[in-house]
Amino acid sequence: MGWHQTTITLDPKPRGFHLVTRDVLAQLPALPDCRIGLLHLFIQHTSASLAVNENADPDVRGDLERHFNVMVPENAPHYEHTMEGPDDMPAHIKNVLIGPSLTLPVRDGRPVLGTWQGIYLCEHRDHGGARRIVATLQGE
Repeated sequence: MGWHQTTITLDPKPRGFHLVTRDVLAQLPALPDCRIGLLHLFIQHTSASLAVNENADPDVRGDLERHFNVMVPENAPHYEHTMEGPDDMPAHIKNVLIGPSLTLPVRDGRPVLGTWQGIYLCEHRDHGGARRIVATLQGE
């Protein structure tokens, strides 16, 4: 199998934590051919993140959004980077805290996620737009 790389585009989402597992997997045509390997996902933006977390109860996503908004508030008096709006600098901080990438094990054409795990797009801007993810798959 070797290496495969593609760019995934996710439609614009409102600010918050979004379960995008199906959207991501649907755009990976080489994945079903991978018996064993690794899938690396890298979001090409500094104001959104990727995470793995609860895939069943949407309250978790809401709680995460509310927690991060308290932890990293808008309009903090110590922010100097303010030209792009009050949600921009907090979005950059949240990206650093959560991270821009994931590496997932692959077995029999699927990521090896736990029963209650899914891939999240963590959108930190009010109007972030479409998001690009570079997906690199290595395996056999």
